[in-house]
Parts: sequence; C-alpha cells; structure tokens
Amino acid sequence: MIGLIGRKLGQTRIYDANGVLQQVTIVQAGPNRVLQCKTKETDGYSAVQLAFGDQKIQRLNKPILGHLKKYGVQVPEGSEKNPVQLVAVRRIREFRDFSLPVKPGDVIGPGIFAAGDFVDAIGITKGRGFEGVVKRHGFRGGDASHGSKGWHRRPGAIGQRSFPGTVRRGMRMPGHMGQVRRTVQNLEILQVREQEQLLLIKGSIPGANGDYVIIREAKKRPKGSVRSKKTQASVAAAEAKPKAAAKKTVKK
Repeated sequence: MIGLIGRKLGQTRIYDANGVLQQVTIVQAGPNRVLQCKTKETDGYSAVQLAFGDQKIQRLNKPILGHLKKYGVQVPEGSEKNPVQLVAVRRIREFRDFSLPVKPGDVIGPGIFAAGDFVDAIGITKGRGFEGVVKRHGFRGGDASHGSKGWHRRPGAIGQRSFPGTVRRGMRMPGHMGQVRRTVQNLEILQVREQEQLLLIKGSIPGANGDYVIIREAKKRPKGSVRSKKTQASVAAAEAKPKAAAKKTVKK
C-alpha cells in the first residue's frame, strides 16, 4: 500500500474535467525521503520508512542522527550561529507493504499518485478545548421554561439508581473536544502537480492549515478508480499469458 507524508496547506476551488466547480484541499506531499526498507527476512514484516520536512540539525537527538547516518543521510556539523538544515527528516512514518520498488536514499513525491485515484487522509483534528455536551455530543439541552432553572445546556442525570449505582463506561459527558487522530476515506485526487509537489484532493481532510497529514492509497478503494483499473488490467494480462502459452503447446 503506497502512501506519503504531507502537509495541509489550505482549501480552494477548481474546475474539474467536466467544468464543474469542486472544493479541494491542497496538500504538499513531497519530497519524501526513503530512509529504510524493511523485509520479512530481516525484520519479520515488509515496510518502507519515509521522512518529510526540513529540520535544523540541532533539534535532532543523537538516536535520530545515528539512524539517519546509518541509512545514508549526510549529517554535517553545524554551529549555533549557522544551523544546518536537513531536508526531509522532520516527520518519519512507516508504511507497510509498500507496493512500489524503492531503496534507501530515493526521493519520491506526489507523482506516485494519479488524477482519479482514491486515497485516505489521516490527520489530527483541530483542538476545541473543554466543551459541554451540547457542542461536543449534540445534546438538545433542557427546556427554556416550565421551571427548568439552570438546566438549559446540561446533560441531565447520569446515575443508575441503587443498582449498579455507578456511571456507565463511555457515558457522553463534557470534556476535551478535538485533537484526536481521524481518517477520512475514499477522497478523490483531482490534480497532481509534480513540479510544485502538490496534491489537490476533493473534499476536506482533518487538521488545521499547516498540520502534517498522511495520504495513503484507499483501503476501501472504489471500483471506478484509475489505479484499480490499472490493477485489473495487469491482473488480466498476467492471467492471459499462461492461457496463450497453453494454446501454443496444444497446437504443436
């Protein structure tokens, strides 16, 4: 499953191929540096480790610097007056069963996707602070009259009488809202701008402008996507080769 680490830049509107105005989210999805390629023989599973974003060398600890040196990243020495920035090492994430052939040191970008592909966007939602049940869970609140004094936005009773006499696990109550990991599935890519390292994705994705996001190949991929058609064509071609070879042997 292919994927990239990116950064949400903002939202805008563009015209698609049919001339329909579509709302899109702009994601800077490159360059991504390939740090490590894990295999089942050496690590027990297949995965590719990607890094994204620039970072000052003085803000990286020694374990991270040692890991970067081990997999071919040149780490020059910088001073406090002239801090050296390393390219594509700020965020490091691992993608299992990466379907593209890559090796440590390669740089990939939004070109691994195509317009018409469907992706999943993973990010951290905006933090809303401490909120009540009306805003956090959509409670209707109490009546505005008929003696309901001070119960206009309260949740009501939460107990369980004498038995079991406790509050049930998972009870919807006031608390911290937002700032959690969320995944939005099956978002269509309308444009891929390789020179600008941008993906224009239809719809909205979690997070505020400037937050880091993960764009991966859709797990529940619709059948009409471009990449699924390519996969079906390649599978059909692979199945046709043995049949053609069998026919030739029968004729002989």
